[in-house]
Amino acid sequence: INYGYYFLLFLSFFFTHQVIQNCTHVTVSGTVGSWWFSPEHSGCCSGGVMGSVIRTLTTSFGSVCFGSLLVAILQATKAVAQAARGEEGGSFLLCIAECILQCLADILEYFNKWAFVYVGLYGYSYIEAGKNVFTLFKNRGWEAIIADDLISNVFFFLSLSVGGICAGIGYAFNENSFGGIFADAIDTGLSVSTTNAVLGFIIGLVLSSILFSTIGSAVNAVIVCFAEGPAEFEANHPELSRKMRETWLQFYPNCGA
Repeated sequence: INYGYYFLLFLSFFFTHQVIQNCTHVTVSGTVGSWWFSPEHSGCCSGGVMGSVIRTLTTSFGSVCFGSLLVAILQATKAVAQAARGEEGGSFLLCIAECILQCLADILEYFNKWAFVYVGLYGYSYIEAGKNVFTLFKNRGWEAIIADDLISNVFFFLSLSVGGICAGIGYAFNENSFGGIFADAIDTGLSVSTTNAVLGFIIGLVLSSILFSTIGSAVNAVIVCFAEGPAEFEANHPELSRKMRETWLQFYPNCGA
């Protein structure tokens, strides 16, 4: 087995997925920032929305690709190590390497989640954005609130559910469906129904994770904006600001809001 080809294949998949997901994240963060600080420019297809899209795909695209590439390299390396471990009968060293790579990828993805909020809000570079966002939360004393952010877990299980539904739909198609086109188009050694189920699960999982990430991006951007500009929120959206302060202090009474 040529693991170099495997690595490039996995790298292209993970990099594409990360770029699409992070472009969405940065665009949503910029749109939330427009609504937060300049609500008059935050309507559908307004200058705030279009400006956020343009910034993401031009001046901030390098930061998006850089952060996405770092995660993709770790994920691709982990996938190759996992494949090699399967071929070599479960090597102990490969198992340790796989675990370390997974931990590093998780840490980097967590860092990216907050860094890209600042990229979308202010157009900072990738490294500068990460420094600024964690300095902000450290100064506000909100490290525990970041740790308590469970929305990503909720969306992960929702994505698994969507992937399971798509897998069920794919499994319903067999070699006799649509005049037997699947019988000639797919030759993997598995049954047509099983292959369709696997493909359906992967497609459903990836697309739904990107879709749900828009909501998660908005939540993360709101948390950062609430730490960065509570006065602007009070001035532009007083009713929402009052409700958010009351709810915030109800769950985090020791954190000033």
